[in-house]
Amino acid sequence: MRVEGSPALEARQLVRDLGDEVKTRILHGIDLTVAAGEFVSLTGPSGSGKSTLLYLLGALDRPTSGDVFVDGIATAKLPTAERDTLRGERLGFVFQFHFLLPEFTAVENVMIPLLHRRNVRQADAHAQALAVLATLEMHEFANRRPNQLSGGQQQRVSIARAIVHRPKILFADEPTGNLDSKAGLAVMEIFEKFVRDDAMTIVMVTHEPSYAARAQREVKLLDGKIAEIVVPTHKAA
Repeated sequence: MRVEGSPALEARQLVRDLGDEVKTRILHGIDLTVAAGEFVSLTGPSGSGKSTLLYLLGALDRPTSGDVFVDGIATAKLPTAERDTLRGERLGFVFQFHFLLPEFTAVENVMIPLLHRRNVRQADAHAQALAVLATLEMHEFANRRPNQLSGGQQQRVSIARAIVHRPKILFADEPTGNLDSKAGLAVMEIFEKFVRDDAMTIVMVTHEPSYAARAQREVKLLDGKIAEIVVPTHKAA
């Protein structure tokens, strides 16, 4: 299904099989277009293929057949080094678990994607990381280690790390799964702000109906196929 606007992501007849001798088909010919600056949620029961689709869209996995286009670039057969570069420059990822390095402070964790780039000085990376933490109201906790932060604060730091290099597209796999309702709602408000103020494209997997309804479109999967695409008529409270 296509939507109006410049496409940020496009899946064409995506198929994903798992297994060697005995194949299990996880995705059955998915077609999906996500416009630039759009917030899309992926929902469905466990085993429906949500996370598999997210990983294929984000070039973290390769399809068995079909292709994914990121800003018009076909990624399925792209050499590994070029896929790594594309992810590092254009994409950001937030997961259910924050995956912060425990021995580093919040600001040091956020600096990591910048320090992997060439010609980025540590002082500049530190300044950029602090600036991003400030936008997420986490600057006063910049020098704390992950075990000194609450679950919601840890997830904010992981979001800061995901966006410090200003990706065009943010992928989120159950980003509120380990959070209480207050912290989860705060994450949703952060995502909405990214879309509203920065025209960021966001694709989010979630089991929470009220969070799915905050997206501009909800793509419902069932048994590896798109069962329905819903455009919410109002924002969840």
